[in-house]
Amino acid sequence: MSATLEERKAHLDPARRERARKIVAYLKKHYPEPKSELSHKTPFQFVTAVILSAQCTDKAVNRVTDVLYKKYKTPLDFAQAKPADFTKEISAIPFFRNKAKAIIGAATKIVDDHKGKVPNDVEELQKLPGVGYKTAHVIVGELYNEWPGIPTDTHVRRFALRFDLTDMKDLNKISKDLETLVPKKDWKYVNNGLVLYGRYICKAHKHDCSEHALTKLWPPAADRWVAAK
Repeated sequence: MSATLEERKAHLDPARRERARKIVAYLKKHYPEPKSELSHKTPFQFVTAVILSAQCTDKAVNRVTDVLYKKYKTPLDFAQAKPADFTKEISAIPFFRNKAKAIIGAATKIVDDHKGKVPNDVEELQKLPGVGYKTAHVIVGELYNEWPGIPTDTHVRRFALRFDLTDMKDLNKISKDLETLVPKKDWKYVNNGLVLYGRYICKAHKHDCSEHALTKLWPPAADRWVAAK
């Protein structure tokens, strides 16, 4: 039987909680408005961008969607896309065949089951093809400014492990550990803050980061480099 939230809290290292508090305080100050860098003008365009962004950089996604979104705007537009054409249009993205199928499937389900409106419920979102725990939480955060959980991507994973905030390697389990460590009112700052910090300040390749702001909060992180999963 999995541990309850109360049981997990009882076994948390107080040092981890304090470390998480300091990290979140920095993120709140330097990234006070959590927003994605994925380009979009309509809600389903953002869903599409998030699905495309799996194992792909935001810049690469934006290059593709800058053209794609001139043709596809609403869920109905995507649902009516010709699979062969759509697959070709996103072929610069890794795993484009699976992603094309997922996007068209998600659009169809939103049209059929949600009257064309992207749901703001993470459980409903996870019923869509191509949408998992992380993706669903990113979507409701960006579109509805609601943060019922902490989405963990590769940036969040590596910082959670480098700063010894979790013993887990699975992304969803890391999310649960962070949600236990961080007060719910601050959940919205974690993903976007660490993504931007990791993208522009402390990149994934091994380097001297001893003078970086977060490393100064906990110097052992300078020697803890996390292999890609």
